[in-house]
Amino acid sequence: MKWNIAAEAISFVMLGIIWVYSRKGSHLPTLKNRIFQGCLLVTAGAILTNILSTIMIYRLDEFPMWMTWSVTMVYYVLTPLMGFAYFLYTVSIVYTERKELRKVIGFGVMPALVYGVLVLINPLTKNLFDISLVQGYVRGPWIVSTYLIFYAYCAASIVVTVLNKKRIDRNIYHILAAFPILAVLVILVQQMYPNVILSGSAATCALLIIYLHLQNKQISMDYLTNVPNRKELLNMLGLMIKKSPEKQFVLVVVSLRDFRQVNNTCGQQKGDEFLKNVCDFLYEIGPKNHVYRFSGDEFALLFTHSDETEIKKCITDIRQRMEKPWQIGDYRFLLSVVMGIIWHSGDGETLEEVINAVEYAVFRAKSGKSGEICYCDKEMLDGLERRRKVIMILKEKIADCSFEMYYQPIYSVADGEFCYAESLMRIPESPIGPIYPSEFIPIAEETGLIIDITYIMLDKVCRFISRLLERGIPIQAIHVNFSAVQFSQNDLMEKVLEIIRRNHTPMSAIKIEFTESTLAENTQVVSKFAVEMEKHGIKMGLDDFGTGYSNIATVINIPFGTVKLDKSLVWGSVENKKSALTVKNLSRTFQELGMTVIAEGVETEEQSRLIANFGIDQIQGFYYAKPMPEDQLEMFMIKHWTPAD
Repeated sequence: MKWNIAAEAISFVMLGIIWVYSRKGSHLPTLKNRIFQGCLLVTAGAILTNILSTIMIYRLDEFPMWMTWSVTMVYYVLTPLMGFAYFLYTVSIVYTERKELRKVIGFGVMPALVYGVLVLINPLTKNLFDISLVQGYVRGPWIVSTYLIFYAYCAASIVVTVLNKKRIDRNIYHILAAFPILAVLVILVQQMYPNVILSGSAATCALLIIYLHLQNKQISMDYLTNVPNRKELLNMLGLMIKKSPEKQFVLVVVSLRDFRQVNNTCGQQKGDEFLKNVCDFLYEIGPKNHVYRFSGDEFALLFTHSDETEIKKCITDIRQRMEKPWQIGDYRFLLSVVMGIIWHSGDGETLEEVINAVEYAVFRAKSGKSGEICYCDKEMLDGLERRRKVIMILKEKIADCSFEMYYQPIYSVADGEFCYAESLMRIPESPIGPIYPSEFIPIAEETGLIIDITYIMLDKVCRFISRLLERGIPIQAIHVNFSAVQFSQNDLMEKVLEIIRRNHTPMSAIKIEFTESTLAENTQVVSKFAVEMEKHGIKMGLDDFGTGYSNIATVINIPFGTVKLDKSLVWGSVENKKSALTVKNLSRTFQELGMTVIAEGVETEEQSRLIANFGIDQIQGFYYAKPMPEDQLEMFMIKHWTPAD
């Protein structure tokens, strides 16, 4: 019989191409990656020995018989065991637990061992094949076992995949189920046409599917900078933490500041070139093979050996280089960076904790709270864990609307009564103890949870106002604070009106307050919102005026009903005559513009007298009343209510 080995030769070339490209892919020392390289070697060996054996059998008189026998025996070992290699690859993906993995491999290796013995004793038994100068190459009675072994391992791969369908990603499941079937189909075609050798083609097709969908470098490499991507970093960190949790490592995230302006100035394409240049520099001075693209304009450097001298030198090199301009063509920029650094000490931090910590360190560095370099130490990790718990508690409170409302009465100087109040949200009890607004409000704003919290707060205030009015207790208005984040909502006005109407609350009984910083950040949005709210009878209130974020021109162009002077102005007026004169004149100006002026933070009798002499309309502070729960406020208002004659 004459065999056609053209397909094998082509498959060998394709396999070489796959091997070259796979070497540029993931460098993770995972079992999956090592087995894939093993699959390539086994398949390459099988194809090569198949080609050589065929040539030698054709020319028995030109090669020593022992050489032909040896090459053919290696071919017989490797070809069926390609199925075993694929089986190992499948179980390395499906089973992540070492004990479970070893158990499955232990059972799986038995047929391979038995078959190996058959090949080793074949020179004596001739059960698989025989080669002689007289008869040439002759198949033995047990030749079918070579196909059965291959089919058995392919079937085992499919069974393992199907049985573990729920624990595998859907896309990976389809790939693991498909490639053994394809290999079996190609081998079946070979049995139909025995003169065409396709065993190597079957293996190459299977490996090509695996490479394209599971081992492709595009999965692990960043297309722009050609360094490993964030996913590859997470996989590497996860592997390190799992295999050697006590091992120390240092993760540095380098974040470019305001890089969007570079793109806006010179375009996306030139911006990408700047990113590549920065990445090339970091790759040159950073830890070898451990520079990653962490996100759009952020790069991560992973020091697997915590050599403090090396790390400090790298950070110094980065800072010094960033002091010099970067140039692409005609464009020249100074690129500033901040760095977040975490030192994994082996104290049991999880992958999620490590990533959260370094991202928080970058956030702190960007905010300027820790300088341009922020080291995430044990104290910060503890703070981050508390922050995580606070976020969880806030989400739980949002889910069941269980925030407690407190109200601080506001004293009206003209009539000597308390007809107004400011609403305040409190968390007096939680699994981690009381959480004060100074802690949970900034966290809620950073995470965007403040949006839902504010709507819940407004709803509670509306219900409370309706309750007071039903009981005949006079309440003119309750102030509700809105964060700057709230004004990012396109349907803010509709939601506010819907909540007020749903509770049958008079529109004029709600006073929406926001700070000067909110006004400065969203001047046009706030102004438009204030104008629309005024049409419905809802007046705006400016909180904390005097903290330096806005000017008079901005304030007078927005229809404010009230302006609340910050407590710093109140306290400063007691000690400084110039401050007192400024506050007095400011108050008179606002009043002439039709606004009600409120002084907050009044805590002493001296402050109270001074503010009253300024002619301020309303006063808020501990000197008059502290924040109190709903029931206490109701009793307080009844007590201080003077019924009309």
